[in-house]
Formats: sequence, C-alpha cells, structure tokens
Amino acid sequence: MTELVLRPLADAFMQVGVYVAVMVAFFGWLRWRYGDRVTDGLTRRRRLGPLVGALLGVSPGCGGAIILMPLYARGKVSFGTVIAALAATMGDSSWVVIAWNPLFALQIHLLLFAVGLVTGYVVDALGIDPARAVRRRRVPAGGSAAAPAGLAAAPAGVPAGLAAVGGPDLVGARRLLGGLLPRVPASTAFWGLTTPAFLVSVPVVFQLVDPGVLTDRLGGVDPYLALGVLGTLTAMLIFAAGRGRLADDTLETAQARSFRETLRHSAHEASFVTVWVAVAYLAWHVITTSTGFDGSELALTGLLGVLVGAAIGLIPGCAVQIVFTGLYVSGGLPLPTLVANAISQDGDALIPLAAMRRHSAALATVITTIPAAAVGAALLLLL
Repeated sequence: MTELVLRPLADAFMQVGVYVAVMVAFFGWLRWRYGDRVTDGLTRRRRLGPLVGALLGVSPGCGGAIILMPLYARGKVSFGTVIAALAATMGDSSWVVIAWNPLFALQIHLLLFAVGLVTGYVVDALGIDPARAVRRRRVPAGGSAAAPAGLAAAPAGVPAGLAAVGGPDLVGARRLLGGLLPRVPASTAFWGLTTPAFLVSVPVVFQLVDPGVLTDRLGGVDPYLALGVLGTLTAMLIFAAGRGRLADDTLETAQARSFRETLRHSAHEASFVTVWVAVAYLAWHVITTSTGFDGSELALTGLLGVLVGAAIGLIPGCAVQIVFTGLYVSGGLPLPTLVANAISQDGDALIPLAAMRRHSAALATVITTIPAAAVGAALLLLL
C-alpha cells in the first residue's frame, strides 16, 4: 500500500509541488513589482513584439502570455507577438520539468524561446493577422476601437475581455479545511506545510542525505513520506474547493496588487499542478507495478508520437499537458514527443484570447502546431 499508493502521492508534492509553490511565488513577486514595465515598453516598440512575446511566453506558467492577449485585442501588439508567446509557453508543464531537472528545463525552454521567436517574426513578415479587418470595421473616423463584441464593459483599470476572468478563490478551501485547521486560511495552511516540506525535500531529492537517517532520528517516522502525502492531500482539498478550475494566471493574478495575493495564487496554482502530477505518477506506478508495462509499448514513438504530442497540444488549458509531461518525467515518452507537445500547447493564454478574438485564437493554435510537428520531426533525425 505504501509503495503502490502513498509513495507516488508523496513524490508528487515533494518532487514537484513544493518547488512549483516556491517558484510561482518568486515569479509572481517579479511580475507584481516589474510586470508593467515590460508591457509599456512593448507597446512603444512594435518591431520588438515577437522578441518580447517569446520572452514573456517562455516564463514559467501562463501569466506572461496572458498579459499580451488584451493588448492584441486592442491592436497594441501584432499577431506575431501573440504567436511567439503561445509557441514559447509551456504553461504549468514548465514547473514539472523545472522541479524534475533544472538543467533539462533550461535547455527545453531555450528551444521554446527560439521556436517562438522565429515563428512570431515569420507570421508578422507574412502579414498574417485575422483581427486586422475586424479592428478596421470597429474604428470609426476620429474614434477609438470598440470593445470586443459580446463582452461586458470592464471595470476601471481592467482590460476589456478579462473582467470576467476571476482570480483564484480559496474561500471554499478554507471551509473544507475548517474542521481540521480552524480559523487558518487555506493558503496559510498550505505554506505552513510547504516550508518544512521544502527543507526536507531539498536534501532528499538531491541525495545530500540518506532518508533513512532522517527516519531514524524522528523515531521511525519518515518525514518525506508524511509531509509529501499530507501536502498532496491538502492540494487535493484546495483543488476540490476550487471545483477543479484552471489555476493558471489570469490578468489579475499575473499583476497581483500585493505579495499576499501572490502567495494565495501560488498555493492555488501549486495545488492544481500537484494534483495532476499525482494523477500521472499514481496511474503510471499502478500500471507499471501491476502489468510490467514500462512505456516502450506505447505508440508515442517515432513520427506518430510527434504528431500525437502536437495534437494533444491543441487541447486548451494545462491539465492534460501536465499529465502528458508527467509521463515523460516518469519515462513513458521520448523527447521528440514531449518537445512537439511543449511547442504546440498554448496553456491558458488561449482562453482569454478566444473570449476576445475567437477566430484569432483558432488560427493561433493551428499555427503553433506547425513548428511543433516540424521541430519534433527534426529531433527524430538528430537523436
């Protein structure tokens, strides 16, 4: 029971969840302090659009790419800038590979940046922009562009189209945890657990200390297993309280008003990632243990695997992509298949874009699939 079920649950939190939480909080702080400077400069230098788009897109999570969507809807940045961000982003799958192998994560993110940069400039050079005609029809002589059709007016300071995209709400999680942790906010409970878990995870995961030594010193209690299982269960409660909603950045959380909001969002997003990684780890461990299946029998190798990975990237959001990346970390996928999926997937940035410019969103997700298949096929020849 311990090795079959509890160990994968512990690994999901101790190998991925705690690092996701720390890094999401760190990047959230950076966006909170400096995010506006990037976008302000971008709207003044349109030729640098794809470059900045690729830089924002390649940042872990979806916040960087999401920031660009209302700017594009208002005609402030080019379609190539959007494509560069969508091709470069790996969404919340980034956290999985960063926590698993930072050097590998750096390499794949450099590749994503290069692909996004080139694809974005090619799109702009070809003059592709499905929203251009729409903007021309909606800008009267001497007037300004109207808000996208079908969207309610946004509150002051919030771009049109994203007013309805709410930030993470942990009230439900607090209620669920109320019986166990009375009067303790869910984010506080999460960070109270994550802090000691991080201190245990670092020496264990990086093999700086023998886990058995820690267990002996604590009277037979395995801190890695105990903290890991509790962490994953807490993440599941937060995930359930949020009704499984996407936990990625919205414009609100990408530009949080305080670091406290950033910490709340970090707890929500880390819980989201942890749950889906736990699903992948547990399912894979049960399958390999009960059947002896090691992944080599999957039809996800060769050119077919590349095409399947690129096709799965068409699915909006990050949940499926996190599970897919978890399979790679577990040894169930080859590198070309992962790369094709990483380039093709658009994270949650596609969702607000679809709300504002559905035709642009549909074309964008198709365009990013093309370099995904091409680069994946190229890796097949090189590896």
